[in-house]
Amino acid sequence: MLSIKKLVFISVVSFLTGCVTVTDNPKMGKFDNIKASEGRISLGLGYLEDNHMVKARENLEMAVQYAPTYYRALNSLAYYYQRVGEPELAEDAYEKALKSSPKNGDVLNNYGAFLCRQGDYKKADEYFNRAIEQPYYYLVAASYENAGLCALKSGDKDKASNYFSRALAHDPDRAKSALHLTELEIEKGEFSDARLRLFKFNKRYGYHPVSLGLLIKLEHKADNPEMVSKYGNILKAKYPTSDQYQKYVQNEY
Repeated sequence: MLSIKKLVFISVVSFLTGCVTVTDNPKMGKFDNIKASEGRISLGLGYLEDNHMVKARENLEMAVQYAPTYYRALNSLAYYYQRVGEPELAEDAYEKALKSSPKNGDVLNNYGAFLCRQGDYKKADEYFNRAIEQPYYYLVAASYENAGLCALKSGDKDKASNYFSRALAHDPDRAKSALHLTELEIEKGEFSDARLRLFKFNKRYGYHPVSLGLLIKLEHKADNPEMVSKYGNILKAKYPTSDQYQKYVQNEY
């Protein structure tokens, strides 16, 4: 399918300033375990982003020690285990998060993403939908998009189309859903819908290698050689080293 970067299913938390100090002075107030955990989560995910795995693990494990049932700490530690290729440990952390926060949309969504990566598509779909159904869960569009990507991975293109459409209904600016849905429309011969979607995409974001590749694929299938040449030339001028241009040169569309 499309050459787009894979989704990161866990949100990167904002870095918190300051630190917490344990003291006997009653004026300093009670030790805040959640705040301390959040500080370690921020440090751990920052180290993880920079590939400092030892420091990442140290801080994320400390986050869980500060707040053993805090879903964000458990989610973040699970994500670390995914990154280092330890799926059993990741699943254990997710299960602990689910036990403590069974109706938390973030936990349900992230566990669904984990299951999809493990190839358990049916169960992943169940957890994405459970996340979507939660009241006060505001990342519905992201969960629909994740469900669409997972359905695509499982080979169910009709279900994927439906999920991408729902994602865009909740958030019209989800570029990945728009591009995947466009490709599925092209495959089904729905050229007018695909053209309109690509027109809106390019108007908002400008030409992108993926959108240009889809335009070439669309016009090739629609038997419009002049338009194929037009978009091929734009691709050559703007992205001559892209995979899409190499595919165009080799007549693979």
